[in-house]
Amino acid sequence: MEANSKGVAGVLNAPAPHMVGDGFRVHNFFPSGYKLKMSPFFLLDYNPKIAFSARNEPRGVGVHPHRGFETVTIAYHGAVAHHDSAGNSGVIYPGDVQWMSAAGGILHKEYHEAAYSKKGGDFQMVQLWVNLPAKDKMSKPKYQGIQHQDIAKYQLPAAAGEIEVIAGEYKGVKGSASTFSPMHVFNARLNKDGKAKFDFPASYNTGFVVIEGSIKVNNAETAHADQFVHFKNEGTSIEVEALENSVVLILSGEPINEPIAQYGPFLMNTAEEIQQAISDYNQGKFGYLE
Repeated sequence: MEANSKGVAGVLNAPAPHMVGDGFRVHNFFPSGYKLKMSPFFLLDYNPKIAFSARNEPRGVGVHPHRGFETVTIAYHGAVAHHDSAGNSGVIYPGDVQWMSAAGGILHKEYHEAAYSKKGGDFQMVQLWVNLPAKDKMSKPKYQGIQHQDIAKYQLPAAAGEIEVIAGEYKGVKGSASTFSPMHVFNARLNKDGKAKFDFPASYNTGFVVIEGSIKVNNAETAHADQFVHFKNEGTSIEVEALENSVVLILSGEPINEPIAQYGPFLMNTAEEIQQAISDYNQGKFGYLE
């Protein structure tokens, strides 16, 4: 382990699962599963690889509001369709990313894509809630649909694999998504025995989700599929070695040091702002969506 390595605070097993609607069987690593310090990432729902049976009526989540944050959905298996009250719609397929800035308020629904639903099969997704700074919480909603072929990629030397740079920067390769605060979101797709090094400021909150395979971190800790590696706020460098072909979601971001008030699908700074969000929603100010 290098002198300036970012120490591992813990290798965490997935908490008990729960259903979100009838289409997403998720383990909530934080904030309810573990009380982790991960700002600007407020929530991590992980749907590990499971097989859904075929059905004609797609499973999913009905119309619901959001305000004050962004939802980031990363697809690994299966396909998800979505609509929102700003007129955005689309499908995310394996490797794709949907980065939705609910910001000032939006209505949203997401469900299994029709063709996938009819045939069934493996399904694996991650959804993050990314907090917004107070100054941006009421900005205009926006949507970034990023297809896998458009994600910026860095090829690791020695056929070790590649880093997909969804947001932030890795070795000069800039991420495909724009963000409101500094963060790095990568998929590391590593071949067996492949190594990758990462360097994040000591103050950044950092964690890895092992999507597939198993890895060794800093020549010390081992983590397997469906586990979360939480790092200490010390040191800067991390080395990952793949013990088998592996996929790892890398998260690191500058904390937003502002108060948080959360109620259901609203993430604001004060209780008064939560009450305003509820009032605005009840008055139809989030738009209309069937």
